[in-house]
This record gives sequence, C-alpha cells and structure tokens, in this order.
Amino acid sequence: MTTSIFITGCSTGIGHDCALALHQQGFQVIASCRQQQDVEQLRAKGLHCVQLDLTDTDSIHNALEEVFTITGGTLDVLFNNGAYGQPGALEDLPTQALRDQFETNLFGWHELTKAVIPVMLQQGRGKIVQNSSVLGLVAMKYRGAYNASKFALEGYTDTLRLELMNTPIKICLIEPGPIESHFRENAKNMFEKHIDLQQSRHAENYQNTLERLGKSSPSSKFTLTTEAVLRPLLQIIESDKPKARYFVTQPTYIFGFLRRILPSTLLDRILNKSD
Repeated sequence: MTTSIFITGCSTGIGHDCALALHQQGFQVIASCRQQQDVEQLRAKGLHCVQLDLTDTDSIHNALEEVFTITGGTLDVLFNNGAYGQPGALEDLPTQALRDQFETNLFGWHELTKAVIPVMLQQGRGKIVQNSSVLGLVAMKYRGAYNASKFALEGYTDTLRLELMNTPIKICLIEPGPIESHFRENAKNMFEKHIDLQQSRHAENYQNTLERLGKSSPSSKFTLTTEAVLRPLLQIIESDKPKARYFVTQPTYIFGFLRRILPSTLLDRILNKSD
C-alpha cells in the first residue's frame, strides 16, 4: 500500500521541495498552497495539490475533504509546514501582527491536526510531523513573533505526543536552523508592512536586519539545502518508532546543547549578538 502524505506550505522552500522529492520516490503526495496559481504550478508538475489558507477554517476543511477524496478517506502522514516569519522588536509590533503570526503558524495547524486525528485513530495508524525551528528552542531578538509561535508549537506538540502516547499515532518535531528558501524575502515584506522604521528606537539595528533579509545569498555559513529536512522526514515516514525530535543544521545542535548547559545570563549574551 502506497503511503499517503499531506504537506502544507508547498509554494516554495521546504514544503515545495519535499513534496516533489517524495512524489518522485513513489509516495502519494498531496501538497497544499495558499495561492491558486501555486496550486496550478504543482499540478503541472504531476502532483496532487489543493488550495489551503491556514488562516481560514473553511479553507482548511475544504482542503482536507479534497485530500480524503484523493486518498480514499485515509491519511498516513500529515506534515505541518506552512509558516512565515514576522520580524521586528516586540514593542514595535501591532498586536494584530502577532495574532496573524499565530493564526498561520499555530492555530491553522491545530485546526488541521484536530481534524486529522479521528481519521488516524479510526484507521489504526498515522504520523503527524511538525516543522518547528531552532527558534523554538532559543530566542533571538527582532524575531519575537516567530519565536513565540515556535515556542508555542513546541509545547503544543509535546502535549499532543503525551495525549496520543497510547494510540497508534506518532508525533514528531523537525527543528531546522537556516535552510535555503524564500523565508527571508517573505519576512522582509512582513517587516515593511508592520514596522515603522523611523519611529523606532531600534532603527539603527533594523538596518542590519533589513540587510540580512535582503540578501540573495545564504544568511549563514551553516545554511543547508531543503534536502537536509527531507532526510529526517523520510526517516520518520519509514520508521516504526520515530524519535520525538530531529535536529537539522549545526546551529540547532549547538543551541540545543547550550540551552541545556549554560545559565540564562550567559546564553543571553551569546544570543544578543544576532540582529
């Protein structure tokens, strides 16, 4: 029986590349994108793809109905991946910007996950994979909205794993550091949408933020391709006993280790060097 996997956030980056790679390897992949034009592009490449807006409850359930039509009412793997970053100092962010960040990065995932669990319980199998971040382990300044959404996702997923421990559903987190994608480009757009640069006491530091977000080259020497996320995703799909967490990229290993051994004051000094 061919394994079915539903992936959100497939217009670019991790979701896009993982969907194509898994499709090429013979999995029954159903991708999703927020924009219909991106849906059509993936369909043109031979993939099943549905339109899904994580901020719209009706869109989530309509997309899932399409998924079950394709799969015959079952689903083996859900890969929650669709997300974006909202840069800016927390004091500069409108509350609505924070609400929007959580709507896409957490609440939409919850709505989708909640709808999938009964199906997986009934079929007696299933895996839910959450694409988190190194910024769900440690915080960095000017990334507060994204930090908060990923910290919340970590707690959400740990709780979900406990609550489903005695069921056939496996819950896993993938925690990447820097990965080649359009993430910075999208984040720059959100920064410009919500941050009044000239009125902020952080204006000088924001120039570094904008420079980093505007670079077309990798932002770090540790940046890896999307294949680095595909590898643990494949391990989870193929494993009978997948791990709770999969670190991806050297920064995740480093900061995961430092968080465990360093006092907060020392770790803060290290993290404060980032813009």
